[in-house]
Amino acid sequence: MAQASNRLGILLMCLTTFVFAMQDGISRFLAEEYNLYLVIMIRYWFFAAFVLVLAQRSGGIRKMARTKFPLTQIFRGALLAAEIIVTVLAFTLLGLTETHAIFVCYPLMIAALSGPILGEKVGWRRWAAIGAGLVGVLIILQPGVGVFSPLATVPLLGAAMFAVYGLATRYVAREDDAMTSFFYTGVVGCVVMTAIGVFHWEVMTGTHLIWMGILCCSGVFGHWLLIKTYEVAEASAVQPFAYLQLPFAASLGILVFGETLRINVAVGAAIVVGAGLFTLWRERVSSE
Repeated sequence: MAQASNRLGILLMCLTTFVFAMQDGISRFLAEEYNLYLVIMIRYWFFAAFVLVLAQRSGGIRKMARTKFPLTQIFRGALLAAEIIVTVLAFTLLGLTETHAIFVCYPLMIAALSGPILGEKVGWRRWAAIGAGLVGVLIILQPGVGVFSPLATVPLLGAAMFAVYGLATRYVAREDDAMTSFFYTGVVGCVVMTAIGVFHWEVMTGTHLIWMGILCCSGVFGHWLLIKTYEVAEASAVQPFAYLQLPFAASLGILVFGETLRINVAVGAAIVVGAGLFTLWRERVSSE
């Protein structure tokens, strides 16, 4: 029974990563046409509405907002909103392919920081994987070849921010349930982005309105799929498949936006993904 549930969870995770990759592509397209704060603000409006509907169906907003870590939850929500700004900016500067190739190192950052921040034990095997992942990132960035582009630090900053967000999520999960964290992610992010985006209001016209609607719906659908994924399957069984967002986003970047996949990016990304998968496997072994 568990095997069948995990198979369904894997299928749902594959679909989730595809939806999120398409969402990244639409975000890049709209952010090139309009102010990115506006695009992210509207996206968060729909996300927050989805969260509030879930709260009403799960016993009410007051119940879902109850937390043992109010400041950390607020910090998480604000940090994720800032990370999305940085990552969407990276899409417009570097494209989907290279942004995702660099951003995919965030699980290794989480593994490296989980020891000093959360007090988790990180053995030599995981440190070796983290080191290998660093080599992969350096191959992608090529800091010693030609002129190093400072733009490459933008997705790296996004990955670091998302890693800290992930660590904060692990920390609050010790007392708060997942739906409480989900509530603060949507509501705090919405407040933050509205406070910023309202000063950058532009009127969207024509087909851009349709794409904005698709972006909002895909965001809600993607998060709903993610919730369902973790409802039916073990997190350790489905998490490795989250890496599929990289090839999905790269394919979209190449086919739709005319991006190119440089050899060093492909090799470096493969090393980073391999190191990340090994880290996930070691975490699973250590927890058994």
